[in-house]
Amino acid sequence: MYELFKNLGDWLVSGEQWTGPDGIGHRLAEHLQYSLLATLVATAIALPLGLLIGHTGRGAFLAINLVSFGRALPTVGLVVLVFLASGLSMWPVYVALVALAVPSIVTNTYAGMTAVDPDVKDAARGQGMRWHQVLFQVELPLALPLIMTGLRLALIQVVATATIAAYVSFGGLGRYVFDGLAQRDLVQVLGGAVLVALVAVVLDLALSGVQRVLFRHRPA
Repeated sequence: MYELFKNLGDWLVSGEQWTGPDGIGHRLAEHLQYSLLATLVATAIALPLGLLIGHTGRGAFLAINLVSFGRALPTVGLVVLVFLASGLSMWPVYVALVALAVPSIVTNTYAGMTAVDPDVKDAARGQGMRWHQVLFQVELPLALPLIMTGLRLALIQVVATATIAAYVSFGGLGRYVFDGLAQRDLVQVLGGAVLVALVAVVLDLALSGVQRVLFRHRPA
């Protein structure tokens, strides 16, 4: 066991391991590209939907259950299905990652909107605010902490799952996991897993810091 961890440490700090097209630096950039792009697309889909059903209260049951269906889908199975339909491309990976991220964003956005005190919304309407003013000037700012939590959850899930890009012969940190399994190289497998975990933790801490800065003056 000691020898395994020693080899893992050597693998992670080796200068040769960080350079070149198969180096950690390049694979890390690929992994971040897949993760951030998928999360951005999921946010563009899920945030308006969550705001809409949270503001109107209509279609919430159907929308939440439909998007939550994404959680039940086997990610690798979805990748294979889209792969068979579209051929060899990054589309299967992005579709699977977006489907994974959407539920967390929708449910947290909806929860944040419904948590806004109805008296506050009534007071805003009583002052003559139109529906869009109530939505963007009252409800959205109050719901933002829960929305940010949903974005954090979605991003961490996507980062952890973006390793599937290697399953269809693309890059990212999952390349080390799949190549290591094929070569029976346990050090490479563990190295890829450790790097993915570190990226997820660092991104979560970064978003947590942004969240604290944004809401530092807000009373608990």
